[in-house]
Amino acid sequence: MTRHVLLVLAHPRTDSLTAQVAARQHARLTAEGHTVDLLDLYAEGFDPSLRPADEPDWEDREKTYSPEVHAHMERILAADDILVVFPVWWFSPPAVLKGWIDRVWNYGFAYGRSRPRLAGRRLLWLALMGGTPEEIERLGMAEVLDLLLRTGISTYCGLPDAEVRALYGTELTGTAKELRAARVAELLAASDTEVDKGLPR
Repeated sequence: MTRHVLLVLAHPRTDSLTAQVAARQHARLTAEGHTVDLLDLYAEGFDPSLRPADEPDWEDREKTYSPEVHAHMERILAADDILVVFPVWWFSPPAVLKGWIDRVWNYGFAYGRSRPRLAGRRLLWLALMGGTPEEIERLGMAEVLDLLLRTGISTYCGLPDAEVRALYGTELTGTAKELRAARVAELLAASDTEVDKGLPR
């Protein structure tokens, strides 16, 4: 069945591994016949700062938010699946991605209703982590991300069909330059596996 996927990218460099993963998944999804809306938060100049126009009004869940936020809400509503590709910085997603959640996944839209508007969609958070699986486990980072993204955001917003999956060892500065291309190829192939597990088609 053809799906419409909102592919969210949160990295400032277009040549980053994060951007390469997003581009690869975009190509794979379209090759399979799905439609993809690429939302590159940095390239589109999304402002992550929450200002009064987009501050929740707990007495008015029908509040009209800013035009920019409403445009993003429409892109979410149009999607069958949401795939978010991001690096992990300081045990969390980048500020631009957190700001997108703060502003767009707002009261009256993503939560605050007895019948969630986002219900029925699938959501995959694909995190790129510099450490090895053993290092990440020792630090408890996977548990932190899962609590934040799957429990604190996805489930809270009526999206129980959500997963947090990861690519490990994405920090390449410790890899000899002549070996980096092969390592990138391994990570890109691993991203195929994680996306196929998180968003089976």
